[in-house]
Amino acid sequence: MKRIFAVILSALIFVLSLCSCEEAEPEVKKEILISPDEFMAQMEEKVVGFTPSLATEMDMSVDYGTIEKVSYYSETLEKDRNVNVLLPAGYTKKKKYPVLYVLHGYWGNEDSMVYGNDHTIENVGNGILAGEVKEMIVVFPYIYTSKEQDEVTAMDDYNNQAYDNFINDLVNDLMPFIEKEYSVATGRENTAITGFSMGGRESLYIGFTRPDLFGYVGAVCPAPGTSPGLIAEEDFTFENSEYQPWLLMITAGGNDGVVGTVPYGYNDILNNNDVTHIWQVIEHGGHDQSTVTPHMYNFLRMIFWAE
Repeated sequence: MKRIFAVILSALIFVLSLCSCEEAEPEVKKEILISPDEFMAQMEEKVVGFTPSLATEMDMSVDYGTIEKVSYYSETLEKDRNVNVLLPAGYTKKKKYPVLYVLHGYWGNEDSMVYGNDHTIENVGNGILAGEVKEMIVVFPYIYTSKEQDEVTAMDDYNNQAYDNFINDLVNDLMPFIEKEYSVATGRENTAITGFSMGGRESLYIGFTRPDLFGYVGAVCPAPGTSPGLIAEEDFTFENSEYQPWLLMITAGGNDGVVGTVPYGYNDILNNNDVTHIWQVIEHGGHDQSTVTPHMYNFLRMIFWAE
C-alpha cells in the first residue's frame, strides 16, 4: 500500500511540475545592438566639417519644442539647482524619449548652451523635422558644483574641483530628477552626454568614469585635466570595463586660442590606448560656436541610432 501511495505521489508531483513550467513566463531576449566599433565606422563616414545653413536657420513655421527652466534639489550640495530642459515638439507622456545632457564651459551656466550663438535648439528641431535626429529630451544643467559658493570666482584648483564634482550631482540628483519628472527612456543606449570646453573635460571624465550610464559621449574643444589629471593616461580606456560607448567623439578647433592643442593630446592618448573613437578637426574653428555648432550637428545625428 505504501508503495502504491509513493507512486501516486511521485506522479502528482511530476504533473504539478509540468503545470508550473507551462505557466512560467517565457524568457525575454535582450536586443543585441550593433557593436561600438562597427557603429563608429559607419558614423565616421557621415561626419561633415561644416553645418548646412538649413540646420541652424530658425523657421517660424517649425515647432522647435518647449524649453522649461525648472529646479531640483541637490542632495550633493544641499540646495536647489536650476536646469533647462528642451522637450521635443509634440512631447507626450505616452512616449519614452532618449536624453542628451549638454554641458557648458567655464564661467557659463544652464543658459549658455541654450541662448548662445551655437544654434543647438534649431539644430535639434530642424534635424528631427528632417528625420535625421531622433526625438529626444535635451538637458542643459548648471555644472558648477560647490557647496560653499554658487558661482565660479576664478580659474584655479578650487573652482576646477567644483566643476569636477558635477559627476556626483548629475548621477545622484539630476538624472533621477529627470527620470522622475519626464517620460524618459532609460538605459545607456538611451543616454548621451557632450560638452564644450570645461564641459568637454567633464563629459569625458563622466563618460569614462560611468560608461555604464552613458552610451554616447562627446566633447568639443575639451579643456585640459581629464587625462592626464582626473584619469591616468593608462586608465583612459574602456579595456577593463564591460561597457564601451557606441559613440565617442572629440572635436577640436584648428584655430582654438584657448585650449590650443589639448584636444589633440586626448586624441593621442586614445590612439595609444587603442580606444575606438571619432576625431574631428574644424580647420578654421575657434573656441566658440564656429567649432561647437558643427560638433553638435554631427553628434546629434549620430546618437541613439545604434540599433
